[in-house]
Amino acid sequence: FIIGCVGKPSAGKSTFFNAVTDGKAKIGNYPFTTIEPNQGVGYYTTQCPCKKYGVRCRPRYGWCHDGRRKVPVKLLDVAGLIPGASEGLGLGNKFLDDLRHADVLLHIIDVSGTTNEKGESTTGYDPSGDHEWLEMEVQLWIYNNLFSRWQTVAKRHQATNSPVVQTLLAQLSGYGAKEPLIQSVLDELHVKDPVNLMEWDKEQIRQLVRVFVRRRFMFILVLNKADSGGDTDANALKLSQKYDEGRIVMCSALAECFLRKMKDQKYIRYDEGSFMFTTAEEEENESEAQQPNGGQSSDDAPGSSKRPSSSQKPLKPLDGKVSQRLEKIRDMVLFRHGSTGVHQAIDRAVEVAGLVPVYPVKNITHFGGGGKGEGAFPECVLVRPGTTVRQFAGMLHHEIDKHFLYAEGPDGRRLGEDDEITAERNIIRYVTERAAEENSH
Repeated sequence: FIIGCVGKPSAGKSTFFNAVTDGKAKIGNYPFTTIEPNQGVGYYTTQCPCKKYGVRCRPRYGWCHDGRRKVPVKLLDVAGLIPGASEGLGLGNKFLDDLRHADVLLHIIDVSGTTNEKGESTTGYDPSGDHEWLEMEVQLWIYNNLFSRWQTVAKRHQATNSPVVQTLLAQLSGYGAKEPLIQSVLDELHVKDPVNLMEWDKEQIRQLVRVFVRRRFMFILVLNKADSGGDTDANALKLSQKYDEGRIVMCSALAECFLRKMKDQKYIRYDEGSFMFTTAEEEENESEAQQPNGGQSSDDAPGSSKRPSSSQKPLKPLDGKVSQRLEKIRDMVLFRHGSTGVHQAIDRAVEVAGLVPVYPVKNITHFGGGGKGEGAFPECVLVRPGTTVRQFAGMLHHEIDKHFLYAEGPDGRRLGEDDEITAERNIIRYVTERAAEENSH
C-alpha cells in the first residue's frame, strides 16, 4: 500500500512530505525491503487491542503509546505537476509514471492563493480549480494513450471474441488496475458482453476513462498553508462546498515542521498529530499547582503527574521570538483545526482505502508473537477490504498457507477460511499441521 503526495510546485508538497515522514527512523524500523530516494515512511494511527486485553505490547515496527498504535506506511513523493503534464511538459512523464504506483493520493493544495497554477508567487489566485485540472491531466494522459491504439485493440477484441473486461484489463493494468476494478467501471457504464468496441466514439472512450480515473485514483485534498490568513478561509470554504468534506484536511505542514524542530531541540513537549504542546513555563506552572500547601509533594502521590525524570530532560526556556511563533501556531492551527493536519491526512488516506489493521498472534493467552521475550501484538498488518482469513495466511508466509489447519479468534472460536477480515475480526491465531504435530508429541 503506497500513499502518493502530489501537487504543483511551491504548494508545500516537499514541506508536507518532510513533516509527515520520519527522516530519523532507524534503518530497518519498517517492514519494507527498499526505500527509494523519493519514498519515505509515515505512520497511520489506530487503536491497539493491548489496552482492551490489559497486556503490554511491543511492536516490531512503529510504536504504541497508551493504546494508540503507529503503523508504518510507505509514502511516495510524486514529481512536481504543472498544466500540460499529459503532453510531457515539465516533469510530466515522471509525474504520471510515479502516479500509477500509488493507491491513494494526497493532493497538496496551497489554500492561501499565493501561488498560481504554475507554482509562481502571486496574490488573489483561486485554488478551487486546482484539483479539477489535476484530474483532467490524469484523464488526458490515459485517454491519449488509450485512444492512440483503440482501433487496434477493438479489432483484436472482435477477432478473438474476448470478454470486454479482459480486453480493457490488458490496456489499463499498467495504471495499477486489477480485474475487479475494471469490472466495477463496466458495471457503472452498463457495458456487458457482447460489445463491439469498433463502434465506440471519442466521447464513449472519454467517459470510460473518466469513470476509471475516479475509481482507480482516490484523492484526499490537503489544504496546506491553512494559517496564512488573507483569502485562506474563503478559499477553503469554496473547496469544501465543491468536494466531499470527508476528503478534505486542513493543514499547516510548516507548523508541524517547526513543532518537531522545537521538540527535538527540547523547547517543547509535543506528540506528532496532537492538538497541544507544552513549554517549560507551562510545565513549571503545572508542577507548582500540584504542590499541596505544607503537604507532601504531589510527585510522591500515587498515580500523580511527576516532573521530568532523568530520561525526560527539563525543557529549555523560550525567547520572545520563538514564543510568539509558537503562540501563533497554537491559535491559528491547533485551536482552530485540532492539529497541524499532516498526520490526519495519512489516517484519512488509509481509511478511504478501507484498509483493516490485523494482529496475527502465536497464542491467545498473552497474544505474543512467539519470539523469546516478545511482548503482545508484535505485528500489525494493514490489509485491503475483502481479504479473507486464508488469504491473509498466505500474505504472512507461504508455509502458513501451505500447512494451514485452522485459524481462531481471541475467544478461541474457529474462523472460517473464507471469512472476511474486519475491524471486529482482526486478531487471528493460525494453527498449522506442523505446529499441531509438535504439540501432540
